[in-house]
Amino acid sequence: MSAPLVFDNTLGVAFIGLVFAALLNGGSMIQAWYYFTYQSDTWPLQFLVGAVMAFDTIHQALITQTVYMYIITNWGNPAGLQAIVWSNVKVEVIFNGLIALLVQSFLGMRVWRLSNRNKILTSIIVLLVLGQFVAIIMTTAVSPQTETYAQAVKLGALPILVNTLAAAGDVVIAASLCILFCRSRTGRFETKIDKFMLFALNTGLLTSLIAVGSLIVLVVARDTFIYLAFFFCIGRLYTNSLLATLNSRKAIFTGSTAVRSVSYDLAPPSRIEFSKSISMEARRPTNSSKTNDTTTEFTEEDR
Repeated sequence: MSAPLVFDNTLGVAFIGLVFAALLNGGSMIQAWYYFTYQSDTWPLQFLVGAVMAFDTIHQALITQTVYMYIITNWGNPAGLQAIVWSNVKVEVIFNGLIALLVQSFLGMRVWRLSNRNKILTSIIVLLVLGQFVAIIMTTAVSPQTETYAQAVKLGALPILVNTLAAAGDVVIAASLCILFCRSRTGRFETKIDKFMLFALNTGLLTSLIAVGSLIVLVVARDTFIYLAFFFCIGRLYTNSLLATLNSRKAIFTGSTAVRSVSYDLAPPSRIEFSKSISMEARRPTNSSKTNDTTTEFTEEDR
């Protein structure tokens, strides 16, 4: 009598990952509706948001179809449960990689502007982001040579390399943003910047933790699907991080009467327009030049 099959750490965790990914996808759709309804960015940034949302939704549909195929279509078919349908799985990996590429590039641009165009720091981020995407392409290029998940475990260092670069990129970006925000705290805007620094820490830290967790699981439990729970959710977290960052800008900066209106786009800093309505507090001579520099810096960094 053969031993009963155990699916808790394979199809079970894949199903759990799918459920959480669906919840996060719903949250990103709500944020996207809010963004396109109440934000007035220029078309490059709107195109970025639209592309990320499209990739996010396509990836959600693909992983839903994949899990359905294994737990419904091939249920009771051991050979089918072990087989890899690369025509579907390979596309999932590419769309997740595209989401990470776009969002990490956007955050890297923020680091570039906040760091006064620090070439060394920005170059490190660019190398990590591009390296991750190239590693994803390499992984998908060799993946059709494997037909089962048992063979996929033998792919070697490529999946680990992808997760390592993803975790490193997220950690460097999150740490850089928090340090740069902390350095820029000054005077009247200290409370606002503290809130933004905390927000940047939360969003960047969350994706970093998920990426690190995926890497650890992939190394210590490669014969399970536990890493899929992280893989299914990481793209949704990138999307939510991007949208939450964009939707929170005005709430953080225009909560003060000092600056009532700021236009947010991807244009050069010279195109930023401030409203003419300035409070009496903002006109105080004390530390005025330093305060204005800080305001400009933090309203430019999302373009």
